[in-house]
Order: sequence, then C-alpha cells, then structure tokens
Amino acid sequence: MSIPLRSLLILGSLALPLAAQGWHQPPTPIRPYRVPAFVHATPLDDGANPPVNRDGNFILGPTHHTPAYMRTAGKIPSGRVFTFTMLSSQSRLYPGIMRDPGTFGVEDPLHPGRLIVTTSHPAPYTRKVYVYVPSQYRPGVRAPFIVDADGPDPLLFRDLNILIAEHRIPVMIGISVANGGGDAQGSERGLEYDTMSGRYADFIQTEVLPRVEAVAHVRLTRDPSGRAAMGGSSGGACAFIMAWYRPDLFRRVLSYSGTFVNQQWPYNPRTPHGAWEFPQRLIANTPRKPIRVWLEVGDRDLYYPNVMLDGMHDWVVANERMAQALAWRHYHDQFVFALNAGHVDYAVKKQTLPEALQYLWQGYHPR
Repeated sequence: MSIPLRSLLILGSLALPLAAQGWHQPPTPIRPYRVPAFVHATPLDDGANPPVNRDGNFILGPTHHTPAYMRTAGKIPSGRVFTFTMLSSQSRLYPGIMRDPGTFGVEDPLHPGRLIVTTSHPAPYTRKVYVYVPSQYRPGVRAPFIVDADGPDPLLFRDLNILIAEHRIPVMIGISVANGGGDAQGSERGLEYDTMSGRYADFIQTEVLPRVEAVAHVRLTRDPSGRAAMGGSSGGACAFIMAWYRPDLFRRVLSYSGTFVNQQWPYNPRTPHGAWEFPQRLIANTPRKPIRVWLEVGDRDLYYPNVMLDGMHDWVVANERMAQALAWRHYHDQFVFALNAGHVDYAVKKQTLPEALQYLWQGYHPR
C-alpha cells in the first residue's frame, strides 16, 4: 500500500516505550555536562547545531527549534510511503516472545548485574514496515538507504524529503521498521534491540529488505557504506550493534539516547554486561571498524530505570563513555550532549536530526 508522505506526517510524534511494567524508577537527576565521565566538548550557541563536516563532542543549548531551512515542507515535491505487514509466523530469526504483563524480573543474588526473568514465553506478533521513496528516485537505480527502529517515524521521512530536495544528502530510501512488541528484558523488542549479535542486522538483510524492494518497487544498494541504521533508546543501541557486528552490511549509525547499558537478555557470558561492554572494553580492544557514528544524550536522560542497581544503567555516563572510546580509537564520530533534554527528546530530535543526517552521510560516494 502506498500513501502520501504528508498523510503519514499527521501521525505526529510517537512515544517510544520507555519502561516495562513493574519497573521502579527513582526521580531522574539533571546532570551537568561535566560529570566524571564527560569528554572534552565545545559549547554551542543556544539554538545552534554542530557543523555537519566536523567530528567531535558538542554541548547543545537549552532551547530547541527546527532549523529554518527545514520549514519548507509544503514547497517541495513529496515522496511516497509504502507499508506492509510482517507476521512472526513468517520469520525464521524472530518467531516471537513476550513477557507477561505486570511482571519484570529480579536481579540474580549470585551474579549482580544479571537479571532473572521467568515470565517470558513464546508469543506471536505482527509488525508494520514503512518505506519512504523520494520523488527524485530513479527506478532501477540501486539507492542508499537508512533503516530506522521503532517505526513509523514521520519526522525522519519529512527530514529526508526536505534534505534530498535541498541536495544536502544523497537521494535515498527510508525504511522504518516497527518492533515486535514489549520492552526490555524478556520482551520481543528487548530481544531484537539489546542482544549483542548480528542477528537483527541479518533479520533486516534477509527478511525485511527483500520485501521492501518488492513492495516499494526500488533497488537497494549492496554497498555497506551506503547503508545506515538509526534509532532511539534501545533502538539506538541496536543501530550501533548492527554496524559493529555486521560492518559488511551497515556502516553508518545515528543514535538518540542509546541504551549502551547492561540490558541484554538472555545472559551471554561472552558479553556479560550487554551493550555496556562497548565503552567498557569492546571498542578499545577491537581493531577500528569502518563505521561512522552520531550520538546524542540529554542532561535529564535515564538513570537506573529498573531493579538492576548494578552501576551499569546510567544512560548519560554510558553515552559519554561511548564518545570517549570512539574518539580514542579515532572513529569518525560526533557526540551531542543536549541541555534541557530528556530521553529521546522530541524537541532535540527536531532540532538536530537534519544536521545529524548530513553529518552521517559525509564522505559517501556511490559505487
């Protein structure tokens, strides 16, 4: 099914699931940017974004507005959005699980930092996939693309539409994939996004992209430098996980409030601390991979939003340590610390997403 992009935009912003039922969440403190883990950063004028062609760390001011050049949506050609539904019964990689409502888990008393979940079991799901095709796309051409978690994302599609028309980014396809349901450990969403492996990248490659090409009548590039992944919260961690484990498939990462914390379930002794392992040891101890990364975190971001008081559930510290580790390994990365900003803050996203997309696609040359 195809619908006009402007029709999808009326959906507005969709809140990401932020907490599972049964979580205990203490009041979130407002963190100054000079917390112990903080990296050297350049303060920006209030309302300004970092330059799109510069690596480094930046402090975003407290007032968040859409850039002026992004206020022209009604004056440019609008692309089309195609949709289709995927069933768990059709998936080889994700046949479906869920955690019973009103339950969560308990921390293992013998292994702090390990969560025991006894109420997760097989269960079916359905998910929607939304595909934005710009009006500038030429049929038959293999196009670059970006895969977005927790779809649909009308803001991403709107920004792609404008930035492509302004010749600020390449002509590309936007693919926004809904999660399989639930949140955190024991859920389908948690399994998909927080697992430290290449499985979700394989799922996109083998089960989603062929359907995208068939339904939207497009051809997608096979060049990994023309393939990006993005998301917020666990979806942001998932985007990095995709590129880390499968750089042969994805090499550009955009993350808002990435869940680079100890959230993986089931437990894996090879990565016992989940995505916290990235800044803890994996990035530093692994030869540099050919990936480009944009990260954001807010000063009011998540702080221990569950029962695991393990020292590995502070989103601000996790993202700052990611910035440190990436810079130490000389990655092309840009890190934004946003003042007056919560978890996957929508106002911050409206301000920064155009710049983030332009930074993300620096140096891209179609093959």
